[in-house]
Amino acid sequence: MIRRSVSSDDSDQVDINLSPMIDCVFILLIFFIVTTVFVEETGVEVNKPDAAASIPLEKNSILIAITGDGQVIYGGRDIGVQGVGPVVKRLTQQDDMPVIIQADEGANHGTFARVYGEAKLAGAKQINFSTLR
Repeated sequence: MIRRSVSSDDSDQVDINLSPMIDCVFILLIFFIVTTVFVEETGVEVNKPDAAASIPLEKNSILIAITGDGQVIYGGRDIGVQGVGPVVKRLTQQDDMPVIIQADEGANHGTFARVYGEAKLAGAKQINFSTLR
């Protein structure tokens, strides 16, 4: 019998060029960075008072803001004190959402009390106010 020897030549290794793949990865990375949408928190900018203790804000809640000049804002619109009752009544019919009053540090206490009263009369079971911790 004749033996045949199989020779393997290790000098002819195949190299994979990674440059195109790296280019594609960087292009995808740039695409996702450029098309990212940053979500801004809805509402009005108010200077909230400091508090010693607080609890985190619930996602499913009715957020009413009172500005320093007495405007009552819900959903980016000035609804006034008279608009608090209908809004709270409409939103608490389906779900018992808590009402969170976010009052500016310079807001009138009377306006805060009237908004609190309107929310209570509209059937809100849980009313909180927002502060800085």
